Amino acid sequence: MGLIVIAIISALWIRHTTLENRLELMSLLAENTADRLVETNDQAMGPPEFFHDRKMKTELEIDPITYIVDSDGKVISSNRRSGPIEQQLNPNLLESEEAFQQLTIGNQAFYVVKSPIEIEDAIIGWVIMVESKDVLTHVNQEYTQLAIMIISLALLGWAAIYVLSNRLAKPIKEVAEAAKLVADGNYQIDITNKNKEKEVYELIHSFKEMANKLERLESLRTELLAGVTHELKTPVTSISGLLQALKDEVVTGDEAKEFLTISINETEKMKTMVEDLLAFNQFATNDVPVRNEIHEINEVVEDAIYGWEVSQLDEKLAIQLDTLSHSVNIAIDQIRFQQIMTNLLNNAKQATGEKGEVLITMSENETEVIIDVADNGSGIPEEEQPFIFERFFRGEKKKYKVRGLGLGLALSKMISQALGGDLILLKSTIIGTTFRITLSKNNS
Repeated sequence: MGLIVIAIISALWIRHTTLENRLELMSLLAENTADRLVETNDQAMGPPEFFHDRKMKTELEIDPITYIVDSDGKVISSNRRSGPIEQQLNPNLLESEEAFQQLTIGNQAFYVVKSPIEIEDAIIGWVIMVESKDVLTHVNQEYTQLAIMIISLALLGWAAIYVLSNRLAKPIKEVAEAAKLVADGNYQIDITNKNKEKEVYELIHSFKEMANKLERLESLRTELLAGVTHELKTPVTSISGLLQALKDEVVTGDEAKEFLTISINETEKMKTMVEDLLAFNQFATNDVPVRNEIHEINEVVEDAIYGWEVSQLDEKLAIQLDTLSHSVNIAIDQIRFQQIMTNLLNNAKQATGEKGEVLITMSENETEVIIDVADNGSGIPEEEQPFIFERFFRGEKKKYKVRGLGLGLALSKMISQALGGDLILLKSTIIGTTFRITLSKNNS
């Protein structure tokens, strides 16, 4: 359609310019004829043989009807035996000052150009040239060249579109086939991504990343089911065995009390895991309101550490706290913040063992209060660090040594974001791990 429009516009432009050029040429021919008539100084102003001896054809292939008329408009001579003007020229044509005039005779349009025949500054007649509009605008070679150009462009355009469409269609078909495999649960797809087109390259790259993430989520889902089943089944089995022993009076006295204590501890662990699942689901659906109130941040951190230390009945961490040098009040949900600190301190305790040390450093800038929690544990493997905040992710070191669902850090990050801040892994090496909590002052 674009080429058709271009062809039509080009044809009209060629037609228009051809008409203008030929009218200009007719004007020059008329002036030249008038000059030659004056030079011959013929009283009859040119016999008819004048036109037959020298036919006025040009390189543009026009042979206009030429009239020689007197000052009154009477036709004296012509290069045609008959023409649109026979005997008397309309005086209006001679009186008009327009260079080119259009004349309609019958149903045919003609263009008229004139040049005066002057002797000693006196006009004794006119050279009038007349040609039909159809002849003046008729061209063959230009239209042929235009047709060749348009057809060539159409063929080249079709070839380019064909090549490009194949280059684009092939990878898209491969992605469509791969999408069917992913829909059927097969995430092992192999798509060659050597396309130079940026959009297609990004499409394939994004699809492969999506497939990898879906595969990982599927793996996590499987691990979650296995992990939850194992983590809940273990305490249930333990409690069942202990209670059965008490029922059968296998143990009595102090030993029976010890069995009851163990059963209660196992029940608390189950309760904690179920609460983690419920809390995570509530935060994931934005179903838990955060009740921010104005608190002094140094006191909030100190209370969170003290609350965790009181809950530790066995070995504890050596915790060092560097508070802010002055009082800073911010809006915060103290209970939710304690959840974050409890999870970070529990992780530090698991990572450090018996001689665990934790340094908690507080600082601030214009918009945030920053709390860094650094331990001296063995660190998180580098390949696991990008995934530690994903739900249900558990590192290889913790998977078989520490019971849990892998929701602690994911839940803590969601809580910190709900408080208007964030939780990030600042660094982790073989000599320790540092997490950073940021709390916004703008909520105050």
